[in-house]
This record gives sequence, structure tokens and C-alpha cells, in this order.
Amino acid sequence: MSVSTAEREKITHVTGRLPGPKSAALLERWHRVEAQTTGYQAPVVWDRAQGVVVTDVDGNRYLDWTSGVLVTNVGHCHPKLVAAVQQAVALLINNYECPTESRVKAAEALVSHLPGHLDKCFFLTTGGEATEAATRIMKRKTGCYEVIGFHGGFHGRTFASASVGGMAGPKRGYGPTMPGVIRAPFPYAYRSPVDGGDKGLIDFCMTMLEETVRASSSGSLAGLLVEPYLGAAGFIFPPDGYLTELERWCRQKGILFALDEVQSSYGRTGKMWAMEWENLTPDVVAIGKGIGCGVPTAAVAARGEVIGALGPGEMSSTVGGNPVSSAAVSAILEIMDEERLADNALRMGTIMKARLVEMAERSRLLGDVRGRGLVIGMELVKDKRTKEPAPEFARELIHRCAENGLLVGSVGIFGNVIRVAPPLVIDEAEVHESLDIMEKSLLDLQTEGIA
Repeated sequence: MSVSTAEREKITHVTGRLPGPKSAALLERWHRVEAQTTGYQAPVVWDRAQGVVVTDVDGNRYLDWTSGVLVTNVGHCHPKLVAAVQQAVALLINNYECPTESRVKAAEALVSHLPGHLDKCFFLTTGGEATEAATRIMKRKTGCYEVIGFHGGFHGRTFASASVGGMAGPKRGYGPTMPGVIRAPFPYAYRSPVDGGDKGLIDFCMTMLEETVRASSSGSLAGLLVEPYLGAAGFIFPPDGYLTELERWCRQKGILFALDEVQSSYGRTGKMWAMEWENLTPDVVAIGKGIGCGVPTAAVAARGEVIGALGPGEMSSTVGGNPVSSAAVSAILEIMDEERLADNALRMGTIMKARLVEMAERSRLLGDVRGRGLVIGMELVKDKRTKEPAPEFARELIHRCAENGLLVGSVGIFGNVIRVAPPLVIDEAEVHESLDIMEKSLLDLQTEGIA
């Protein structure tokens, strides 16, 4: 049940229409000099943030449901992370491939938090770099060149990662993609093309995978790369058991099974790793976002015998594993343990999802609520019967939420899914105030005749 914001002091405070005067001036300067390659966001210029609260340059305060696109899992500017980075940067900023004590500690800490079969790792800079590396490892280990991806998959914007992904945006207008990619359907329960519930959908997708490979493969399968849930496509979670079937299929084919946990790891789904929900044992895992919580870093973890196929220097990275990011890696894992943030994500996510489901029952615009832990998708539609996507409503809702004190963003194959992904440190008061704002913004959008 919602805790009335009237019974306690509100966290959020927004004065006037957005953008505020300082934000407007900075946005105008920004547009003059930087190419506008970023997606649509509320017209807010961030100044500082702490935990789940963001303050803009005009002094407005917001609750954050973006986590910087599922990055700041330990909260914005966690004091322990800030102190670790400050101490590191004062000693040594970069040293390329020579080891440092902080790098050794970071690797030890990461491997100790991984499932036991993933006993080796190495550090890179971005999630896209990590997924690109995962495809290269699979090819190197097997001597084959074909990689299976999925409709709606997003693995980054580098050549291989965009090619394996099943989103049109990162590829459109860039000519031929990487040869050897085979893409199969991913189960999207809200828009399932078949009857039979979860089992029927799993059976359909596994059949389509088999038939797609039969028709498209030249006989050089290296491996399969999949997200535990589709992130950019709209927080689409497959039915329970589907990923287990995928892994079983890979083992039968004798190919490598790789997970893209760039977005789904570090407690986001209510467990440290999304793979833990079905006890998956991937050969290769790409890690990013939450591993650095805003400090640019990424990693690849794998079975030793798989990653051992790489030769010296094959995965060198100019700033991968630098002393500053290494200090961040260790500090973040300590915070995750000490504050039991995966458990908090599960508890707070249960509350959030239940209230959002209630909103969906009362809203003609909110067609589906799905997710696990603190990664929940709100799919907006023009008509619940036809399920026609409503990306224009998503944009309007983003703006209205910001003016009421809540920062949200959108994702989705059709651009119509509001992402609910606050930092994992969110508490129950922040949960309810943010949900109150979403409820008001959603129902106002509906009742004022705009939608």
C-alpha cells in the first residue's frame, strides 16, 4: 500500500516548467557544439546526485529511475566509491599493461564473486567492447566463424556487437554487417505469435532456432550470444526455462554458450548475476555498466580453458584495467556485499512491480508490466486490445514525470517502453514517492485528452 507523501517530507522539488533557465541556456550551448547523437531525454541538465536523488543546475530535485542507463547500481556518488577513486587517481591514473596491486585485487574480487566455473577474467573499457571480445573468443576457441544472435538483442554499437544484435538502429545506414551472423526469434510473451502460454512460446522459439540454423548455417558454428533479458528491446524477459533450453541446445550442438550480462548483472534482477536464476553455466560472460557504476570499465569472464585460447596481446586495451577503474571494481563489490544490494533490489522491485500492475489495471495506456528485481518495463499502447505501440505517449510521459520530480527514460523495439531501473540503494520511501509521481503523471496524461 502506498505511503502518502503528505505524511512525510517530499524528497522531490521542481519549480516551474522545464527546462529551467540555467538548464535552457546550457542546452542551447550544448546543441551548438556537440553533435546530437544521444536519445530523447527530459530537458534537464544534471548538476549533482547522491544515492537516488538528482539535482539539476536550477536546483530542482528528482528521484532517478534511470541509474544512468542501469549503471549506478550502488547509487550516485556512493561515498566509499568516491573515496576509492579519489585515492587511486592521486597515485596513478594509467600505466597500460603493467600490473598494479589494484588490478590484481580487482581481478581476484571479480572472480570470487562469479560462479565457480568462470575462473578467469580480463578488463576492458565498455560493454560493447566486452561483447565484441566475447564473439572473438568464441571464434578463436572453436576455429569457426558463425555466431547466433537474437531478434531484439542489443550488444553495443561496435561492428561485431551491432551485427550480432537484432536491433535495426545500430545497423541502419552502415552497409553490410559482419558475415556469419545468424539471428533467431526471442520469446516476447506480451506479443507472442503462438498459443500455448509459456511452454508454447518456448517450443516455438526453439523450433525456429533449429530451423533458422538449418537454413542459414554453412556448418561453421562457433557459439551463441544472448542477453538474459532483452534490455534495449524493452526489458523483455523470456519465460522461465527458456535460457536453460538454449544452453542445453548449445551443448548438444557442441558450440559455446555466451551471456551478455552487461546490463543484467550486479544485483539488477535481485541476484548478483541473472544467470543464477536458472543456474546457467555459460562459457563466456560479458560484463559492464554496474561493474564500474559510472567509472568506465568492463570485463569478460570465462572458463579458463576457453579464454586460454587467446594469445598474449590479443585483447590489450589502452585503459582497460587501469588503476582508477580497478579501485572502483573492488570498492563496488565491497558495497554490494556490505549493503546486500541484490536482496534490496528484489524487495523493492516486488513492491514497485505490484503497484505498477495495479496502475495497469486502471490505465488504458499501460498494456504490460514485466520484469524482475529493479528492472521493470512499462509498455505503453494506444489500445490494449490491438497492442498498437504508443512511442509518442512515452515521450510525453518522460517529460511529465520530470516536471513532477521523476527522471525516466524509454526503450523498446517500438520506443514505447518506460524503463523502471532505479539505483539498487532505493528505499521504501523513495519507492513510494516515485510511484506516486508515476501514477499521477500517467493518469494525467490519460485524462487530459492528450492520449
